[in-house]
Order: sequence, then structure tokens, then C-alpha cells
Amino acid sequence: MLYDVTSSYFEGEHNELSEYGYNRDGKKGKKQIVIGLLTGSDGEPLSVEVFRGNTTDPQTIGAQVGKLASRFQVKEVVFVGDRGMIKAKGKVQLQQAHFRYISALTSPQIRKLINDQVIQPGLFDEPVVEVTHADKRLVLRRDPATQRKQQHRREDKLRRLKESVAKRNAFVAQSERARPEAGLRQLRQWASERKLCGFVELTLHEREIQLRIDEQAKADAALLDGCYCIESDVPVEHLSTQDVHDRYKDLQDVERNFRRLKTAFLEVRPIFVRKEQRTRGHVFIAMLALKVLRLMEQRLSASFATTDTNPEAESPESALAALSRLSLLHYTVGDQAIVGLPRADARQEQILDALQIKLTAP
Repeated sequence: MLYDVTSSYFEGEHNELSEYGYNRDGKKGKKQIVIGLLTGSDGEPLSVEVFRGNTTDPQTIGAQVGKLASRFQVKEVVFVGDRGMIKAKGKVQLQQAHFRYISALTSPQIRKLINDQVIQPGLFDEPVVEVTHADKRLVLRRDPATQRKQQHRREDKLRRLKESVAKRNAFVAQSERARPEAGLRQLRQWASERKLCGFVELTLHEREIQLRIDEQAKADAALLDGCYCIESDVPVEHLSTQDVHDRYKDLQDVERNFRRLKTAFLEVRPIFVRKEQRTRGHVFIAMLALKVLRLMEQRLSASFATTDTNPEAESPESALAALSRLSLLHYTVGDQAIVGLPRADARQEQILDALQIKLTAP
């Protein structure tokens, strides 16, 4: 079972479940709700649940364990959650239900393992490596694409910081009334917010801001770029090292579901309701719409392939756009009002056949 959470923010202030919390949409100052989505191993949504906006990720685990054990009555479960999701309390709850788990460690946890010499940084450069520690399986991997992205972001932040320092120094040099201390505070705050302070030092020499980069500290900050460490208690006879890795990567299916729920196509937001029951109902309907969308994708790909293999293949968006031209026609002949449905064209017929939909006359 795959599980992840997201949040959805409100423009209003009076929803019964909305609270201030960690906003995954980057909307500071907005109240929100937290949404937990439980899916099968193929990413098919099984259950959605709404929590108050100040609920942390690990606090949602207990409800999912109880749901699987009591309502779904599943006896053998491997519960897959993102890094930081399954903590000590969640592990106990899973163990009490006789469930197994797959999750990932945070960067500080990985660094502690390196400092304790449980793992070595070079292991991350191997294809997939497993280490056993404290009766847990640790699967190590480095994603080169993520590594390049993180390095590029770090260098881009440094470039912008250098440009800002030069711009501020030029301004101070041209204005005797300018306060270099104010600029120093602003730039230090900017660097802190972007996690550069570990290897960047900003000081004031006379009226000029000076920037110094600690190359050793910078290399240490880049040590885990693209690295992840998966932790699991699933016995090796049930899942191989590669299987543990691949099941964790399957969480991307849940993230893809969230993107669909929150984008313009399904529009779980904006949320205009206030009552708790209606808020839960709104999110539940959005999940049902997501299941319909996934079914459409499966049937369209079976008939038209996918856009990965055929650029002309039908997607749910293009199929709905084509079918939107089918509309009821209302006209009057004499004193008689007539409602008619035009005949589907060749493309619309293909889409309807693929979706296994038969139109009936009104």
C-alpha cells in the first residue's frame, strides 16, 4: 500500500477543518487542510482522508493502519511512506497490526549513519546497495539527475548572492547616507533562508560587504546530493533489494495523483465550503473523479497507445475536448419543441468505443 499526504489552502478563514500548518503549496499566511491518499501498489486510489491543517505527516499514520486492519481487513501489508513519514510511533502502530513498512531516512539521519561508520558515502554511487543495521534493511542509491539539479540550484543561489552583494556595495559606495549594516542583515537572512550559511560567510569591512566561501564546508553540503537511504523491515525472502527500492519509488504514482487532484483538470481547490462534512465530501468526490480519470487513461491507452509511444494518441484532456462538441440541440418545429443529439463523427466514435460508452437518444 502506498501512502502520502498533501495540503490544500483556503482563501477564506472560516472552514471548520482549516488551520495554519506546513503549507506544501508555498502559500504563506493561508489556512489549509491536510489530505492523505492511500493507494494500491499500482497507484490506484483506495481511500482519501481529510485532516486538520496543522496535522503533521506522522500523525496521519494511525488512521491508515486502523483503516487497513479493520475496514479493509487486510492481513498482510507492506506500508510504503515517504521520508520522515513513518517515525517511531508509526512503526509501533504498524508492528502492532503485524504490518511491514518501507520508508526513507532524512538527511540528518543519513549523516549520523555516516558519522557512526555504519555506511560509507561511496556506497551511494553503486547501482543499488543494501546494508543491514539494527535489524533494519538500508537500501542506498544516488540519483544522478537529482544530483545535477541540486548542484545547479546551489550554484545558482551563490551566483545570485554574489550579484546582490556587488549591487549593494555599489549602492553604498554612491550614497554616504546608505547603511551597510542594513544590507548585511538582509543578505544574511536571504542566505539563511536558502540554506547557504553552512558554507558562506558574510562580513562587513569598513563599508563594504565581503563574501567568503568555505570550499570544504561546501563540499560537505554537497556530499548527499541526489542520495537517498530506504529503510525497511520486510524480510529479504519476501522482497529483494531491488524490489524494496522499486516499491519506494512507486510513491511517485501517489505524487502524480496529487498533481492531478490539485491542477485545473480536477480542481480540488479552490474550496468554497465551510462545514467539516462538506469539506470531506468535496475531497472524496475529487478522488472519485481521479478514479474516473485513471480509468479513462487505461481505456484510451489500450486503443490509442500512449503519448510516450504515439504523439497523436488520445489523452483524457484531448478526448474530453473532442467529446465536448457533442451537445444537445434544442429547436422548434411549428408548435413542437424537439431535442436532438447530433451523430458522432469518426473521431468521436473511436473515443466512445475506447471508453466503452454507448450514447442513447434523449
